[in-house]
Amino acid sequence: MDQLENAVRRGLRVALSRRGTEYIVVALRITTVGRQEALIGRLPMTGEELPFLLNDIDHFQVID
Repeated sequence: MDQLENAVRRGLRVALSRRGTEYIVVALRITTVGRQEALIGRLPMTGEELPFLLNDIDHFQVID
């Protein structure tokens, strides 16, 4: 969790895997969706913001 919070503060990219699909997003914020915490990330190619529920993330790596 600390790594994700740091990525949000610094606007770093995060490589993550969710349900077998890999994403590279720019970390924007951590928020609550329903009753679960989620990372909101922006896709660099399209600018689209996507929510990633923390419980659904298989693995992640912060890219400096």
